[in-house]
Amino acid sequence: MTHSLGTIRQMWQLLEPVHATLYYAPEAFEQAAALGYATDERWPGYFAYRAAPLGPVGPRLVSALFYSFSPRMVDRHTATAWATATAEQVLAARGAAVDRALRKLLGDRVDSTDLREAAELARRAAESASTAGRPMAAANAALPWSEDPHMVLWQAATILREHRGDGHIVALQAHDIGPTEALVSHAAAGAAPEEVFSSRQWTDEEWGIARERLLSRGLLQADGGATEEGLRIRTSIEKLTDELAAAPWTALTADEVARLAELLVPPVLDIVGAGLLPMQSTLGIGMKYDHA
Repeated sequence: MTHSLGTIRQMWQLLEPVHATLYYAPEAFEQAAALGYATDERWPGYFAYRAAPLGPVGPRLVSALFYSFSPRMVDRHTATAWATATAEQVLAARGAAVDRALRKLLGDRVDSTDLREAAELARRAAESASTAGRPMAAANAALPWSEDPHMVLWQAATILREHRGDGHIVALQAHDIGPTEALVSHAAAGAAPEEVFSSRQWTDEEWGIARERLLSRGLLQADGGATEEGLRIRTSIEKLTDELAAAPWTALTADEVARLAELLVPPVLDIVGAGLLPMQSTLGIGMKYDHA
């Protein structure tokens, strides 16, 4: 069943907070600290948790797959990550962190029939996702499933999220937008202020080079805002990303997708209402595009 791109985008927006719980919940920091990772910032745990399904991979591969992070930042957080703990230990820790965090955030909802139904629907979509050319999705899809609905929902959200992210990189490269340019162009389009994107730790010189290239292509104004052509390209990138993320959802009927969206609203409100997630991020979740 083919669904509108607006529906595809809506499902990403609903599932993203479920996935992102791992990177912000106190339980995730506690589990990371127990393994020996620094927790004065979120990045040591983030890189270990997100890369662990790939195995003990090095910085070069992580830079390639995560795309928009400065290679120096990736090297700092992954070059010795597996000397601190094995990938298997990190996977166990992230599962424990998500389990603890969602049980706390969702309360009695964890044992509800609604959450079980949502988990079953999301899993069907996730399991139907082709992982050909989708390394991050493939690595997560290869992991065993839990029997607990809240963990099933989280894994399904993670597979679908990484499937979308793999496709987003394809969309960026199809439009000749490199890692730093991806951030500069997204900031220019109004996804978030530039300081939010500084979390990816590119230097001022690197940011300036990316800006100059976008200026030379007519995608950026001198004041840093996007030109009409820049907005057209950014919209085209998001449209292609949504198109590439659509296939897993064909496993569900329109009524089932609508039902999943309905079922997701209460737990997502629980997560967002807890104040764990940042008000602004590099994802641009709240942005509207004509195609959506």
